[in-house]
Amino acid sequence: MGRIIAIANQKGGVGKTTTTINLSACLAQAGKSVLVIDFDPQANTTSGLGVDKRSLPATVYDMLMGEKRADEILVSTAVDNLSLLPTNVELAGAEIELIDLSEREYILKRILIDQKYMYDYILIDCPPSLSLLTINALTAADTVLVPIQCEYFALEGLSQLMYTIELVRKKLNKRLELEGVVFTMYDSRTNLSAEVVEEVKVHLEKNIYRSIIPRNVRLSEAPSHGMPISLYDAKSKGSEAYMALAQEVIAKP
Repeated sequence: MGRIIAIANQKGGVGKTTTTINLSACLAQAGKSVLVIDFDPQANTTSGLGVDKRSLPATVYDMLMGEKRADEILVSTAVDNLSLLPTNVELAGAEIELIDLSEREYILKRILIDQKYMYDYILIDCPPSLSLLTINALTAADTVLVPIQCEYFALEGLSQLMYTIELVRKKLNKRLELEGVVFTMYDSRTNLSAEVVEEVKVHLEKNIYRSIIPRNVRLSEAPSHGMPISLYDAKSKGSEAYMALAQEVIAKP
C-alpha cells in the first residue's frame, strides 16, 4: 500500500511546487510508481510536468465534483512510472461548491482509497493557504512534507503549519504525521541561510532531511520547459539534491 504525502506550507514561494515536481520525478526514476495530484488552482505542477493546463478535457475539479473518476482524468508524463492528476484554475471554484457538503473534508480521502494500492507514493501539491483543499489533502495524507525557504520568516510560517497539522490530527486524521522538513533555496554565500537551518533544527531535531536544496539557475529554468530538473539537467546541483532527497524519503520506514 502506497504512502500519501501532502507537500504543504501556508507560506507561498517556499519551493513547494518545485519540490513536488522534482521529488516525484526522482522517486519515479528510482523505480517507484508515483502519482502526483495537483491540488493548487495555480496549476504550476501540471504545467511544470509538461501538461498543457489550458487544453485538459477533465481535471481534479471534475473528480472532486464526482463527475469523473480518478482514472478518467489521469495523464502520463515524460517520466516513466510518474502519472499526474492535473488541474487548472477551475479548481478555485471547488472551495465554494464543496462548502455545503456533509463530510466535505473527506472527499479526497475517499477518492484515494483505491489509488493507494496502485502506487508506491502519492504526492499532493497543496495550495499556499489553509483552505478546504489543504484540509482535504491533510485528511487524506499519511504524512506532511514541509519545504522551508531559508529566509527570515521561515520559523513563523512553520509554527502556523505545525498548529494546523496538530489540529487536523486531533479532529480529522489521527494517523497524520510530519514526514519532515526540507530546506529550499539555500544560499551558501549568506549567513542567513545557515542561521535559519540551525534555528529550525533546534525546534524540530529529528524531522529534518539532511538533503538541502540549493538556489540553482537550472532548477529555476526547468519548469518553463515543462520538465523536472532530473530530465532538464541531470548533472546540476539541483538535480543531485532532489535525487538525494528521494533516497532519504525511500529509506524512511
